[in-house]
Amino acid sequence: MDLHNLQPAKGSVKTRKRVGRGAGSGLGGTSTRGNKGAKQRSGYKKKIGFEGGQMPIQRRLPKYGFKNINRVSYKAINLSTIDALGVDKVNLDVLHEAGLISKKQIVKILAKGKLTKAVTVEANAFSKSAEEAITAAGGTVVKIEAANAASANE
Repeated sequence: MDLHNLQPAKGSVKTRKRVGRGAGSGLGGTSTRGNKGAKQRSGYKKKIGFEGGQMPIQRRLPKYGFKNINRVSYKAINLSTIDALGVDKVNLDVLHEAGLISKKQIVKILAKGKLTKAVTVEANAFSKSAEEAITAAGGTVVKIEAANAASANE
């Protein structure tokens, strides 16, 4: 095999269908587009949601609800998860390295599970019961301000 005799695999290359080249080709006349109307013309593009003139579904259904632009969404981390990490100090960097949060997320510690040892926990928010559980285990709670609170709405 050399460069001059390379060929594509058999059946992998098809010739283009040439339409609109006269009646003798069998594909003249309407060029496989059917008769009349916008779909036959060049430049035709169907509008998104167009249902042939019928009232489209996005106009038939009523509007409801709203998105609160001031909503702050927290990534919930449980005490059982913190205990499973097995470290003395838990902060956002430790949680990120463990693959539990992304860099932009705001973290709230929740009280599901138990702590077996004293841990210093740094997070943006804590539930009351989580705070009590951490201090009861001999640990400390450090609340940090969310610098990226506005951009954290995901």
